[in-house]
Amino acid sequence: MTTHTLLTNALNALNPVYMTLDNESHMHAGYYDGKESHFKLVIVSDDFKNKRLTARHQAVYAIATPFLMAQGGSIHALAIHAYTPDEWSALSSAPDSPNCAGQNKH
Repeated sequence: MTTHTLLTNALNALNPVYMTLDNESHMHAGYYDGKESHFKLVIVSDDFKNKRLTARHQAVYAIATPFLMAQGGSIHALAIHAYTPDEWSALSSAPDSPNCAGQNKH
């Protein structure tokens, strides 16, 4: 299975009502060689109600840690956008990812 599939399956433990996990590796010079290394996560869950942003990120990282390069996995970067359903309904979309400083070098 791909890193994308494994991480998506693992994140289902947070009971998302909406979730996207986008592989943005192609946007990062020096990292894209066909590997999955940069991801953007948008996750909406009732589990985030009454939790501060740091607690939401900690919940995601508790699940994602085995997939991170520092732990022997293949993910170099994980952008997390964690919302409650009410917060998500007030947004039109999650923020765009910034351009990599060297994105045109590959």
